[in-house]
Amino acid sequence: MSKQPAKTSRRRFIQAAAASSTFSIVPPHVLGGPNHVAPSDTFGAALIGAGGRGPGTFRDLSGKHGLNIRKVAECDVKWVGKCDNKTRYTDFRRILERKDIDIVAIATPPHWHALISIAAMQAGKDVVCEKPMTRFIAEGRAVVEASKRYGRVFQIGTYGRFGMASKKENREVRKIMLGGFARGREVRYVHRGGLKVGMWSGPINVAPKPVPEWLDWDLYCGPSPLKPFQPPRFGGMHRGYWDYDGGGLGDMGQHKFDPLSYLFGKDVTAPVEVEASAPPAHPEATGMWGWVKLKYADGFELVIESGEWGKPTGLPSKRIRRDDLNEQEKQKLDQRPDPEPLIGFGEAVKTRKQAGGHAEAAHRTVCIMHLANLAIRTGRKIRFDPETEQVVGDELANRLVNQPMRAPWHL
Repeated sequence: MSKQPAKTSRRRFIQAAAASSTFSIVPPHVLGGPNHVAPSDTFGAALIGAGGRGPGTFRDLSGKHGLNIRKVAECDVKWVGKCDNKTRYTDFRRILERKDIDIVAIATPPHWHALISIAAMQAGKDVVCEKPMTRFIAEGRAVVEASKRYGRVFQIGTYGRFGMASKKENREVRKIMLGGFARGREVRYVHRGGLKVGMWSGPINVAPKPVPEWLDWDLYCGPSPLKPFQPPRFGGMHRGYWDYDGGGLGDMGQHKFDPLSYLFGKDVTAPVEVEASAPPAHPEATGMWGWVKLKYADGFELVIESGEWGKPTGLPSKRIRRDDLNEQEKQKLDQRPDPEPLIGFGEAVKTRKQAGGHAEAAHRTVCIMHLANLAIRTGRKIRFDPETEQVVGDELANRLVNQPMRAPWHL
């Protein structure tokens, strides 16, 4: 395939020009002002994964994130025979070669999220990636390291933590949890329902069909195993297969648990014990489950009830507040700094600060879902080390923590 000629974005050109003494007169349309948007404030953007949620993800760049963007290109594997390789592509790698793209919105199925995010940041792009952040745990750590290494802004496509952080009482709970005041106390959050478990239970024994002529099935499968084409594996029902996603937890988990990760101060750690109530899991298709209990090192317990199978735990939520502390603890709490304000993706891109849903926080949230699915799939209690990000004493489970990828794809 021919390589896209290198181009310089208007934003980067103006930034370079501003640093040069050879430019003494700059017209108003370049600097901005009344009725003018400076090119330096306009960002070239591309969408990878143009179906389903994709257009909405891209619109969020100018809407929710308040950026002045120029759509430069888009990409989807279902456009075989319909691409000009100038504005429309089937292969995301050709988009990432372009120098006129500053921001990439990723809305592919989750088995592609990590590799495309890493490649985009390596190519100098800032990234908004749809949820769930990754398909398995080791991918998340690789995305975190890439964000650090290449100095790029990363934001996962869920924003519940911003609403959570807007309330003073929630920020105080976070401060209490980060201060370690929950240790030795019973603190629990029980989440009930809303995870679409039955909806995204994958169909099995589906007859293979010929690959549609408009679909690059090999590239769609990418790092996942190349299986015969079955219609449910493509489109929304891909969520029901372990090759591409994690069922209802994959679809809704990051939305539901990201605000809780913020509230209970779990952005830099993960559960240490996980157990689930579920029937034996199918090796390829996601299925039903009843509940999952996840316990952290400080004793905090997150309980997830599907509400769609089996009996509920009957456990109550138990919050911790300032009134639960003794006077000495309150004094120590008051000496701790308040939680820092969360910065949205748009502001982070302009200021080069860390976005509120940054890679580390998103990774720790998605670990909740992955560990829950690990307990569901293995049918046994999982003991997890948040530092090494490995299951303790269970090599079979660790194969699901860091899953093999189909060559030539690799982390």
